[in-house]
Amino acid sequence: MPVSARVQPPAGNSGNVIRDSALGIVPGTLEPYLALNAAVWDAGPLPAAEVELARLRNARHTGCVMCQAVRYDVAISDGLTEEKVQMIRANEPDAELSPRERLLVAFVDQYNLDPAGMDDALRSALRDQFSEAELLHLSLLVAWFNGSSRCAVALGGMPEAMPRMEISIPR
Repeated sequence: MPVSARVQPPAGNSGNVIRDSALGIVPGTLEPYLALNAAVWDAGPLPAAEVELARLRNARHTGCVMCQAVRYDVAISDGLTEEKVQMIRANEPDAELSPRERLLVAFVDQYNLDPAGMDDALRSALRDQFSEAELLHLSLLVAWFNGSSRCAVALGGMPEAMPRMEISIPR
């Protein structure tokens, strides 16, 4: 059963899914929000398909229906497939994921379940597969996506399900 929205979106329709959401009510914070979102995608060393895998795994934890339905076009262009999306949506990541992708999923799970409880084996495996810059980028993007998803869920009004939709990074 959908929860009543606690905040209504603005009356206008710009065609931009984020600008037209409740976030559009406060334009002074919306522009920096969009700029940071673009930087998370554009300015870090991780490829877009890996960023999207982390975003979607995070959405599984937060229960954000919209986040689970969205696919960013840059990730699809970078090779993200729906088969891979379904693998990371499962309780246990599929063995067909690369070792790096399985570690990315493990990191997102650890962040969501017990960020301070990372064991030495996971820490070592992450350092073997990811550079320091990539690990920092991964940490920042998971924090960003987690906060954004939780904000969307807390605002309420989401349907129980949404169809898959492809969007561009709002700017």
